[in-house]
Amino acid sequence: MSQEDVTQIRVEAHSVGIIGLSTVLKDMAEEYADRPDEEVGEELLKRLSRKNYIPSRVRESYKKAFLREFKKFLGKPYEEEPEGLEIKVLGPGCPECDRLEQELMAVMAEINTTAGIEHVRDAKEIGKYGVFGTPALIINGEVKSVGRVPPRNKLIKWLNEAKS
Repeated sequence: MSQEDVTQIRVEAHSVGIIGLSTVLKDMAEEYADRPDEEVGEELLKRLSRKNYIPSRVRESYKKAFLREFKKFLGKPYEEEPEGLEIKVLGPGCPECDRLEQELMAVMAEINTTAGIEHVRDAKEIGKYGVFGTPALIINGEVKSVGRVPPRNKLIKWLNEAKS
């Protein structure tokens, strides 16, 4: 399995990696585009449960998140994700980019912070952010770092500032 097979989505206040989401969205797009939300949500849960562990106590939260992603995919209006920190790591998946993502997760655990972390690997998508080096770090839409993994104390400072 390659890195591209995992998509980060927001389930409640947590960022969760879902295996095979893009494939399921493409497969369902035409047939399920005009079906009721409940039916679409149940089918998404059924298909994505094959490759992902979804705890029974949070199935409804996952269903809501999957439905939101399906609507985004179709370009339809959808209910926004919960507010909070939004972090993007821009980079093709090189060791430095992966190190930045792992360092962010460690710092977030250390300072007891939750956030959605998305690792953007597609060159065209990265270009949309106007950065000319990787890894790049974006917190709540603001470019914080380009071309390096910032020191741990800087990450802590930026995350704490973004929380307040």
